Amino acid sequence: MVGDANYIVCGTNKVKARPARNPMPDDARSKRSRSKPDLGLLDGLVQLSFAVHGALARVAEEHELSLVQVRLLGILRDREPGMLELAKYLGLDKSSVTGLVTRAERRGLVQRSGTEEDRRAVHVALTVQGRELAQIFAEQVERELAALVSGLSEADQKRLSALASAVVIGEAERRMPGVSVFPRKP
Repeated sequence: MVGDANYIVCGTNKVKARPARNPMPDDARSKRSRSKPDLGLLDGLVQLSFAVHGALARVAEEHELSLVQVRLLGILRDREPGMLELAKYLGLDKSSVTGLVTRAERRGLVQRSGTEEDRRAVHVALTVQGRELAQIFAEQVERELAALVSGLSEADQKRLSALASAVVIGEAERRMPGVSVFPRKP
């Protein structure tokens, strides 16, 4: 029987923690790395995603938002995409995005607008209320995530940021060629 010390619980998820194989001999490892076990890439990333998801879900619940609505607000903070581009960002089909935007519009968070070049094309933007909520949400999530990484040194936080950015950018380039994940406007 496996004892509970071999599991990590995040929310209602219980995942087995498996020590990673480390090719370095024990004497070459730093004291710091010996004091904190390595979950391995798979378990480490999955557990990290659970922790981030949990932080987002806690803040979303405070504002009666779904996680997809949170993603919508996050995308619209710095851009006004068309419906097809928004569908690419969210990884949803266009009809699902239409329903999502309609519900957000009813709450006064977003507005649709046509373009002069093509009256059939519809762009989505945050309203003043949506922009305020997105800002409040971002500040709350920033505090939650700062607490999550508070045990890391400043150098490790910068390294984590660089590595996470590389993964996100690589995935975006693979999944959405030509669509930038970088903010477009201040």
